[in-house]
Amino acid sequence: MVSNILIEIVTAISRFLLNPVVYIAIVVAIFLGYRRVKQERKFFNRRIIWGWTELIGQWKRGWPYALVISLISLGVGLTVPKVYLLILTAISFLGLLLFFINVLSPIYTMAIATLALWAMYQYNWSFSWWKISLEGIDLLEGAIVTITILTGLSVIVEGMLIRRTAKQVITPRIENTKRGMQAIVYRTRNVWVLPIFFIIPGNSIPSAIPYWPQFTLGDSHFALVLFPVVIGFSKLLRKELPVVQLPKIGRSVLLLGQLILIGGLASYFEPLIGFITLALGVLIRIIIAVYYAWQDKTESYAVAPSTKGAVIAAVLPDSPAEKMGLLAGECIRKVNGHSITTEVELYEALQLNAAHCRLEVLDRNNEIRLTQHVIYSNDHYRIGLLLAEPREL
Repeated sequence: MVSNILIEIVTAISRFLLNPVVYIAIVVAIFLGYRRVKQERKFFNRRIIWGWTELIGQWKRGWPYALVISLISLGVGLTVPKVYLLILTAISFLGLLLFFINVLSPIYTMAIATLALWAMYQYNWSFSWWKISLEGIDLLEGAIVTITILTGLSVIVEGMLIRRTAKQVITPRIENTKRGMQAIVYRTRNVWVLPIFFIIPGNSIPSAIPYWPQFTLGDSHFALVLFPVVIGFSKLLRKELPVVQLPKIGRSVLLLGQLILIGGLASYFEPLIGFITLALGVLIRIIIAVYYAWQDKTESYAVAPSTKGAVIAAVLPDSPAEKMGLLAGECIRKVNGHSITTEVELYEALQLNAAHCRLEVLDRNNEIRLTQHVIYSNDHYRIGLLLAEPREL
């Protein structure tokens, strides 16, 4: 029995490496990094974040959550129809190929896959291509329970990942306002991959193991598959800083995931609840996206040039500015006692004292604070600040 399970784990990993979604997700992450660096150099004449950040984050940030979901999936015995995973693969592949990143929320992709599976069963549709054959199944026999539960868990992870995004350095860019001025906006685009172990009907592992799996879909033998669940998120932020707005979006999505999970558990007693839960989940996720997009349709910008001083658009990682605790959205009023409003004035004031940098800063709460840091001659033109000021694009 143990040897069979080990063989199944190796086989599951091999199936994962053969999944085309894995490779197109990698290509998309590389393209996102390339495109971001290109825009950074266009607006600020330098790269702000390492170009491979999106690719590394795609796997680094998702696998701990994937491990938790895998343990739940295997421990409880959440059996997923193989045809469902094939449809989900096709939807994820198409979304990545067309660059529809926001459509890659799990509630969208998993609900669409569920709808497709239901329609195939209701209308007796079937598809065959090469060695792949797709036929509908009756979701009311147990599949809707596992699908809804796994959707809820995936949406919870989506909310957590969105919240974590706020702690990263997000690329600023310059935007011309309707009044002919220039302001700073922030763009974040992420594609995460969660390698999750699922149980599918198969012929390798018997159901003789006590209490496993609980949701058998009428089968007595099962197999393991390591499946790449893709989560996409894209947002342009104007009115609020990323560190303020992204946690709000993350909390909203996290709460939605919890509600979907509750609906999935309830569908064990009444399968119809699962369908209703997924439909309402899609509607609420759309409302969340529309609400925060509508909020940013405004002439009010969180970061814009100001007569009060030099407004910080971004602080580069591991820079003297970061060590001084400077944050995006704060306004530097004085450098070594000299009032400034532009980047040129900032560095001219820095050169007046070759070994010391003392700043008077107006923070995000409009309160004045002082900060200082020892600098070196080579640091004068690279202390790690990007300022919001009019530029020629």
